[in-house]
Amino acid sequence: MARQFFVGGNFKMNGDIKKIKEIVQHLNEAKLDDNVEVVISPPTLYLLLAREHLRSGLEVAAQNVFDKPDGAFTGEISVKQLQDSGITWTILGHSERRVILQEQDIFVASKTKAALDGGLGVILCCGESLEEREQNKTIEVVTRQLKAVADKISDWSKVVIAYEPIWAIGTGKVATTEQAQEVHAAIREWLKKEVSSEAAEKTRILYGGSVTEKNSGELAKQPDIDGFLVGGASLKPAFVEIINSKSA
Repeated sequence: MARQFFVGGNFKMNGDIKKIKEIVQHLNEAKLDDNVEVVISPPTLYLLLAREHLRSGLEVAAQNVFDKPDGAFTGEISVKQLQDSGITWTILGHSERRVILQEQDIFVASKTKAALDGGLGVILCCGESLEEREQNKTIEVVTRQLKAVADKISDWSKVVIAYEPIWAIGTGKVATTEQAQEVHAAIREWLKKEVSSEAAEKTRILYGGSVTEKNSGELAKQPDIDGFLVGGASLKPAFVEIINSKSA
């Protein structure tokens, strides 16, 4: 059975009420490929705004979630609070949080388990730095990040993996189609070996890293690339073209 194409838009710390409403209205009015699962991830402050205005069939993701159900955790947001607000997904393990906020693999894994246990879908990010790529450590780094999660969970049915080479995020650089496909294939092989054949067959693996409407079409043709996690381009009208790149 073919894996459903998945496109996520990570707005990061961008946008205001006016901008979020404009993006949502554009998506609501656009002709989107019915076979593509679409999820947008605005800043926490605008999650409810996006959910209340976004049409049915399109989902909203938080950019983070904490691994405890409630309590004295200033500035954090819980799985229950997201669910209470109709938010069905969360992005976890993004390199910006791993690098800037020093989130460790084990913490990302703990948050992933909490999110899944609470019924959320997880867009689980992994990726290597330029130095690690130049040292031919890409697969080692990516599988280490994934293994931390595999040690905590057994059911991958609500996990979407996003491979995001750190050196290609927001830099305008993009992994070549061959580089991206190679890593995606290696991740799928790792899933088959370390999790199960079913997980390898069914788990969607997204590419993220300066994805635009100009390179999405070629990337979408690769056998192990099941969609995209889009950064800056998700704030632009061309996001619709990326969503529709599989059928273009």
